[in-house]
Amino acid sequence: MPSNPYNENLDKNAANYQPLTPLQFLQRAALVYPNHTAIIHGRQRFTYAEFYARCRRLASALKARGIKPGDTVSVMLANTPPMLEAHYGVPMTGAVLHTINTRLDAPIVAFQLDHANSKLFITDREFATLSKEALALAKVKPMVIDYDDPEFPQTGWRLSYEEYENFIAAGDPAFEWPMPADEWDAISLNYTSGTTGNPKGVVYHHRGAALMCYANNLEAGMGQHPVYLWTLPMFHCNGWCFPWSLSAVAGTHVCLRWVRAKAMYDAIVEHTVTHLSGAPIVMATLLNAAPDEKCEIPHKVSVNHAAAPPPQSVLDAMTAAGFHLTHLYGLTETYGPAVANEWNREWNELDDEGRALKRTRQGVRYLALEDLTVMDPMTMERVPADGETIGEVMFRGNIVMKGYLKNPSATDEAFAGGWFHSGDLGVLYPDGYIQLKDRSKDIIISGGENISSIEVEDVLYKHPSVAYCAVVAKPDEKWGETPCAFIELRPGMAATADELLGWCRDRLAKYKCPRHIVFAEVPRTSTGKIQKFKLRELAKNA
Repeated sequence: MPSNPYNENLDKNAANYQPLTPLQFLQRAALVYPNHTAIIHGRQRFTYAEFYARCRRLASALKARGIKPGDTVSVMLANTPPMLEAHYGVPMTGAVLHTINTRLDAPIVAFQLDHANSKLFITDREFATLSKEALALAKVKPMVIDYDDPEFPQTGWRLSYEEYENFIAAGDPAFEWPMPADEWDAISLNYTSGTTGNPKGVVYHHRGAALMCYANNLEAGMGQHPVYLWTLPMFHCNGWCFPWSLSAVAGTHVCLRWVRAKAMYDAIVEHTVTHLSGAPIVMATLLNAAPDEKCEIPHKVSVNHAAAPPPQSVLDAMTAAGFHLTHLYGLTETYGPAVANEWNREWNELDDEGRALKRTRQGVRYLALEDLTVMDPMTMERVPADGETIGEVMFRGNIVMKGYLKNPSATDEAFAGGWFHSGDLGVLYPDGYIQLKDRSKDIIISGGENISSIEVEDVLYKHPSVAYCAVVAKPDEKWGETPCAFIELRPGMAATADELLGWCRDRLAKYKCPRHIVFAEVPRTSTGKIQKFKLRELAKNA
């Protein structure tokens, strides 16, 4: 076989090959735009030079406390400067960043701390009660650092003797952080919602995070110096990788602790916000604001929205208000959104119904994703691109997770046949666009939060009066979807809706509790399987 001259004396070396990582985006921004505002948080302002120095201080302080490559640093933080700094400072040590959903309950947080074997835990005092309960339940005993947000009155517990600002003050602003030895090295850990049993730890790598940044900026149309309002929790898939993406274009992060209408309108106008992201709840909050909370927005704002598609009325109202909308779809396992409903200009010529049909489709693959399709999971063959044949949505590419931490069986199952199996059911169109038709795991997406119907049903089944129950998604203009529980009581037993709601509130995180209780015979097949497809239709009018 003849030799290939393009493989001779043309080896990789330090001059022509470096591992991909999003960390170098911040380094470059600080060099090129040192005085440009990187972070706005209330009265606080940090330039890119200051942002980079604070991240290096954090990395230096972590290393001085023994944090090393392969360790896990967990954080319980709102959308604040320390959360942004953790996205750089933690991986600058070779450690892995674990961002915790602040809406979880203490046992789940404790499970995550133990499973991740957390070495250090940074927690905002707003969440001190939750953190204290979780630490008491956890087997690991990480070093704890408190964050006192100067823009928020701190009234929670103090869990340590060290405050975040004092902690990083001891660090070196010129800390020489190393590039990752391998772009396949882990950069972050994100836990799924735990649809069956305990949540799974999804591991991201530096390569995927870097490529996601390029794709994010292209898909969101983010040119130089965008202004990004943090309406999306940064604990969700590392904020869809936007904490890293903005550094690539020297953008400005406008932090927001809570998604409140007046705060959003004020920030959008005051800082000339160009982009924001979130679930339908963000749009609903803007549209349903009281007159004294709203203000006229004199410029165009691009909104990336994911989770359950909002009703057409919400889409129309947002467009009429001057927002530019892009619908996205993805999973924790795909670094957040990996599919975008890219709008073809020719669709503008369609009638209202035709445009609405186009908007309901999830879309086509991100540029950083190598393949996206719908397959028969049994044969692993692509379904016909007819928009009708249902199969499982599958992904393949560099923005698919490394796998599930300490869970080889789940990893093998997810990657069976060389594709990532999403568990979502959908159809494929001739133009490559996919559309979801159902969720095989019966996940309810409420306000951007994944809720397992199985978990809620398990709690309801423990009530002595419940014979059968089924929880399905009920469309909701504000939250996208909310849990609706259909209850069939045991003969001779009684229970009220308020009683069952209270039962759930005592045993579940608040956002997981049903918003509606319907007492009715739960439809079942001859083999006893509950027919949820019938209940979904009933829930629409419940």
